[in-house]
Amino acid sequence: MVMKTVGIAELKAHLSEHLQAVRRGETLTVLDRREPIARIVPLHETAGGLVVRPPRGALHDIPLPGPTRSGRDADVVDDLMAERRERL
Repeated sequence: MVMKTVGIAELKAHLSEHLQAVRRGETLTVLDRREPIARIVPLHETAGGLVVRPPRGALHDIPLPGPTRSGRDADVVDDLMAERRERL
């Protein structure tokens, strides 16, 4: 396994090339100011074998939440803060 390090700016600037290297089997360690923060590995090397399932339906089929507790014109932040106070 070949492991290479890459800084965030370099990764952003040349993302396509780095992803091609991952496709070829390389592992990238992402650095933030020389500190390792992430690793990009080829999909076949991930533990547990990631399984991608087809969607169960279309996005527009997901039901939207109902109106806020205070009514349609209420401030969502106020409702959130009230809910948090109730949990305490």
